Amino acid sequence: MPLFFRKKKPSDDARKRLEYQMCLAKEAGADDVLDISKCELLEVPYGAFATCKVLQKKVLIIHTNNLTSLVPKSCSLLSLITVKVLDLHDNQLASLPADIGQLTSLQVLNLERNLLKCLPQSIGDLAQLQILNVKGNKLKELPATVSGLRSLRALDVSKNLLQELPRVLAHVRTLETLTLDASSMTYPSPDICSAGTESIQQFLCKECGITYYPPSQYVLPALEGDGGETSVDGVGRAVHEYLEEESKWQNKFLDYEKRKEKKMQEKLEFERRLNMGQREHALLVQQVSNQKDEMLQTVREDQMRLEKGLTEHQRHLEEERLKLLQQLKQAEQGIASRIQKLIEDNQRQKQSSDILKSLENERIRMEQLMAITQEETEHLRRKEVASAMQQMLAESYKNKLIQMSYESRRQDLVSQACSSLAEMDQKFQQILAWQQLDQNKAVTQILQQSEMQKAAFEALQVKKDLMHRQIRNQIKLIETELLQLTQLELKRQELDTETLQGVIMEQRQALGYLLQQLLKEKKQREEELQQILLEMEAKSETKQENYWLIQYQRLLNQKPLSLKLQEEGLEKQLVNLLIELSAEQYVPIFAHHRISLEVLSTMTAGDLEKLGVTETGLQRALLKQAQEILAVAKTIPELLRTEDTEAPVALEPSAPPEEAPNNVAPTAPLLQLDEKKSECVVCMEQEAQTIFLPCGHVCCCQTCCAQLHACPLCRQDITQHVRIFYGS
Repeated sequence: MPLFFRKKKPSDDARKRLEYQMCLAKEAGADDVLDISKCELLEVPYGAFATCKVLQKKVLIIHTNNLTSLVPKSCSLLSLITVKVLDLHDNQLASLPADIGQLTSLQVLNLERNLLKCLPQSIGDLAQLQILNVKGNKLKELPATVSGLRSLRALDVSKNLLQELPRVLAHVRTLETLTLDASSMTYPSPDICSAGTESIQQFLCKECGITYYPPSQYVLPALEGDGGETSVDGVGRAVHEYLEEESKWQNKFLDYEKRKEKKMQEKLEFERRLNMGQREHALLVQQVSNQKDEMLQTVREDQMRLEKGLTEHQRHLEEERLKLLQQLKQAEQGIASRIQKLIEDNQRQKQSSDILKSLENERIRMEQLMAITQEETEHLRRKEVASAMQQMLAESYKNKLIQMSYESRRQDLVSQACSSLAEMDQKFQQILAWQQLDQNKAVTQILQQSEMQKAAFEALQVKKDLMHRQIRNQIKLIETELLQLTQLELKRQELDTETLQGVIMEQRQALGYLLQQLLKEKKQREEELQQILLEMEAKSETKQENYWLIQYQRLLNQKPLSLKLQEEGLEKQLVNLLIELSAEQYVPIFAHHRISLEVLSTMTAGDLEKLGVTETGLQRALLKQAQEILAVAKTIPELLRTEDTEAPVALEPSAPPEEAPNNVAPTAPLLQLDEKKSECVVCMEQEAQTIFLPCGHVCCCQTCCAQLHACPLCRQDITQHVRIFYGS
């Protein structure tokens, strides 16, 4: 059932009938009947109650309507106290008022075909009620107070859910007709109910332990007068009372006619004043209309001026929005091209058979490395190698201490700003004290401890491993792209635009999957290097003296690939360009074909693809930067001559420098996405330092991410955290 519904309005015929019946009941000389049946009423109108109260109507007929309640909220049941006949059949009444017993004059109550489930207890107060018809309702029982209906002659309870009659019904001695469904009765039994009203009353009197008397014996006492007066005297007194009452009513009707005439005169006077007021109102309306037209003209001119300015402002805002969307689109295209490049590089490296060849060559090289010759043992430069190892270990330990102090400084700045200065001073004093240790003592200790020699060799091996360096560079590039994608997504949310969000999500998911693969490959490569180290350690158990020193010196003496290719004739600037673009794998191809910067600047993308350079982004970058280098060289020719004439210096054993991070920057120049300005979306204070996998969002600092189990941007479960360290 709906909570809210629109009331169905009565039809025009029903409304006219109601008005006619109400007017008919108010006319002079009208009878005591108010008939408002078949008027499609949802509730009894207030005028009906007022009419019954003022004109003391004795018969109220409201059958065949849609009533759900007898008394409206603004009316009182006492207004119907003079009513003797109340006909309410064929309505939607679910209950009767609890104070129905106030109608003490009621003699006939017809409630046939309604929705009554019970009768109120006060119905027993209707002492003059003679006919009660509740046929066709949903009654399950009769109240015990029906025993108070002392004048009841006829009772119809058929077509209900009634199965038992109350015993107290035996006290209604005037009951002549009782109509019910005998077949559905359980008390009294169907046989007794089928025998008739007299049989039912005899059974109920027997159950109550009282003597049964027929209803005819209770009629004569009611007709007789008190004190031995004859019935003729009673009739004469009744006629006299009726004449007096009729005279009173005539006086009331005369007063009513006088008031009606007076009201008519007042109405005519009111209409006259109303006509004058309407004429005055028309003049005022005309004046107001003229003023309104003038004001509307002024407002219209102001509105046109405002609309013109607003249109200009909206056009300017639309141009700004389109410009910003164009910048976002260009940034997305740049990011998409770099992502496609990374995916193509990854697929190419996986599908290439050169990996198997390189692994085989590396295995052969490692076997050669493990074989230490007598000549290398004799030419071992112990002091120089030990000094290089000491510098390598010092650099590794220094990086660890700086990282620890960096983490401690970030945490302490949030919680305790004052005490952090003392702790930072203590840690940096520790670093300075360690750097000021006696160099000769450190070298001597390295020469004596094989474990330190092994650790130095392991660190150098990881640094010089080409595959490990490529994986690290790709991971850094993917971290940068994920950070820019997250900033781009946040920027789109601020602009309240949903265009290309699906493309951004697919790119971010692809980068996240690629980052997971690279982390696995990095871990696998480190395990392979560790396994090689274990094999070398197993072969060094022959107690050969200075085993790790010789291996470290051999690794230092190896010429880098760029130097070998330079000796073969490849330009140094071209080698640096390939290394800068993370394309070291193409250096042998360029050396084999004797390609110089001048030749490269005249080549096309198709020529590079024939050589094996299949990445579109790399092709454009190579051709563009080669042309820029040659343009600078034409302006400053000494630049190329100086670099070409530099003599190679002798290689001294020393710790190799830390590789510079990959400088492949985003190619979208219009939209500045500064990674250092990316802040944590949780605390809104620190920088975003953690990548959430598998979604790929970079949106939280190290402190806040420890308490999260789902990404705050996409609500996806977090399976792995990847820490980002920003360069200074």
